[in-house]
Amino acid sequence: MKIILEEKNPLFESLMNKLYDFPAMNEMISRLLFQGQGIPYNPDDRIMKDAMMFGFVKVKDSLVQIANRIFETRLYNKFLLREKEQNSKIFETGSRMKDQFVTDGYLNVRRILEKFVDTFDFLYGDSGETFVEEDGRRYFLLFLKPIINGEGNCYVEAETRNRERMDLVIDYHGQQYVCELKIWHGNAYNERGEKQLSDYLDYFHLEKGYMLSFNFNKKKKIGVEEISVGGKTLVEAVV
Repeated sequence: MKIILEEKNPLFESLMNKLYDFPAMNEMISRLLFQGQGIPYNPDDRIMKDAMMFGFVKVKDSLVQIANRIFETRLYNKFLLREKEQNSKIFETGSRMKDQFVTDGYLNVRRILEKFVDTFDFLYGDSGETFVEEDGRRYFLLFLKPIINGEGNCYVEAETRNRERMDLVIDYHGQQYVCELKIWHGNAYNERGEKQLSDYLDYFHLEKGYMLSFNFNKKKKIGVEEISVGGKTLVEAVV
């Protein structure tokens, strides 16, 4: 997969050119990737018909999804590795710090979350809810991308992709790490999210998981803590 994703071939060139030729389709793809927006399939919608014809998307359970994981990863790379994104402060910070997040070949995801919380709060802590809800996940991926680029990969599970939460799976040197990215909606909602993540870890046969919450409460307490849920260890970060 790594070899394929690094290839410059006619298929990928054609796909990327279509995004430049069809700006509305480019916007729809971006919403699918970063906002977790479930888009109901409408066979009469011209943008959806074009996206399906070009092979970008498929329909599952009456919702539009990216066609396959290789296309999804290539599209993430397209949006996250543009010159504008690589020159962003959040990307530059992740790139500058990348050496401190790997110990004996293992990714230190807790350390990544701790540094992301500090960096995000410093750069964007005064931004409003709309900004964070639409862009928070994208900024975490921008921070993460230079850390794992070339050595690992990440993808979002389609079944958990929605406006409130999405599960990000990170593959790095044969190890998997699951991190839930979610919008904070109170303690009760957070406890349900913890239980969902604990159950999801069972699916991956993992004992530790990670949660990153974007909290809009002005009295919020940012930081990272470790808790136990359902016999699993969860590392929770709040920004």
